[in-house]
Amino acid sequence: MPNENKENVPVTTSKEGAKTEIASVNPISEMENAFDRLFRHGWPSLWRWRDMPMLDNLFEREGLRSPNLDVIDRDNEILVRAEIPGLEKKDLNISLTDNLLTIKGQSSREVKDEKGDYHRHEITRFSFSRSVMLPGAVDAAKTTASLKNGILEITLPKVESSKRRTITVQ
Repeated sequence: MPNENKENVPVTTSKEGAKTEIASVNPISEMENAFDRLFRHGWPSLWRWRDMPMLDNLFEREGLRSPNLDVIDRDNEILVRAEIPGLEKKDLNISLTDNLLTIKGQSSREVKDEKGDYHRHEITRFSFSRSVMLPGAVDAAKTTASLKNGILEITLPKVESSKRRTITVQ
């Protein structure tokens, strides 16, 4: 696959995992808000489950959307794709510790609009972290990542002992 229109994204590898500062979010407050939204209409009954918000969407409303991931196990490599629209490579931190791949991102945007007596000032900030256990051992030194059109692709070559082999039944 040609890399002509892709931006290379750095991947950090370590035994301890990457340490990065991301805008702090109060997890207790966010959990309380999520439960308030879930049980807004009282304790859910079996008859009203269709009216309840989906668990996947509880945190998304508070700007805590976590990216959708595809993990594709190929013969010689593992390919991880993540949907991260609106982010640039400078907003991402990718780390690999043993078989745990972690993708972190943060973004901040400010929009000001002033026309006569009309004033609008909006600030949007969000951060996310998503980790996935890989289905096999990978060669961290040969891992590559690219970002194109809001899709992050991380290619993780397998080490020889993790490559898929066909076993013939005798």
